[in-house]
Amino acid sequence: MEKTTQEEAAEVLRAMAPKEVNDMTIEEFKELPHRGWSEDIGAFKSLIILPTDDIHDSDFRCMEFVAVGDNGRPICRMSGCSDVLHMGGIGGSYLHPESIADWNIDCLKTSGLLRLFCHRPIKAGCDLSSFDVIAMPKVDK
Repeated sequence: MEKTTQEEAAEVLRAMAPKEVNDMTIEEFKELPHRGWSEDIGAFKSLIILPTDDIHDSDFRCMEFVAVGDNGRPICRMSGCSDVLHMGGIGGSYLHPESIADWNIDCLKTSGLLRLFCHRPIKAGCDLSSFDVIAMPKVDK
């Protein structure tokens, strides 16, 4: 049976025994496995913005993003070709009243990178020139 990209990434992360993202260096973030461009990794807790050295056609720097799980540890890198991060979907395509989120940004202690989060699980779109994330709708229990 052939392994999926997600299984391979999980194996690499287990071997790395990654730290919590607040204690990681930029170099450690850059060593994380990359998901497939359209791979659905499921919901995650927060997103780290990782600038690259590449310049987009827009003349802005491209960004990679690191998905972070509930345990504060990285899941994988995403994108790398995006110059824009759309919260709520590209063009607001996912916006509906129950998906409006209280987005927050803080700065990681060790690397100085920015972390984007809200109080709901987050899902990511495909790795395109513009990258989008949405907050999952609230679920009534």
